[in-house]
Amino acid sequence: MSEVTITRQETETAGEYHAHLAGEAAIGRLTWVQRGNVRVAEHTLVPASIGGRGVAGRLVEALVADAQSQGFRIEPACSYVEAAFRRHPEWAPLRA
Repeated sequence: MSEVTITRQETETAGEYHAHLAGEAAIGRLTWVQRGNVRVAEHTLVPASIGGRGVAGRLVEALVADAQSQGFRIEPACSYVEAAFRRHPEWAPLRA
C-alpha cells in the first residue's frame, strides 16, 4: 500500500478528511456534517487514479479514531462507511 497521509478540515458544523498519497495530485475525501454529538459521514470519494490502494479505508479509520478519542458517534449515511461498520463489529459502540 502506498503511504497515505490524512489531514482534516473542519468547522463547527461540517468537515472533511483528506487522504494524500505521496507523489499523487489527486486526493481522497470523506465528508461529514455535525448533528449534536454525531458526525454524519455523508460521502467517501476516491478518484480512480488513486483507487485500489486502501485510501477509502484509511479515511474511515481516521474518522473512527477521532470518534474514539473525541467522544462523538458516527452515523454512516455513506454506503462505504456503512459497509466498513459491517466489516468491523468492534466499532458498533461508536455508531449513532
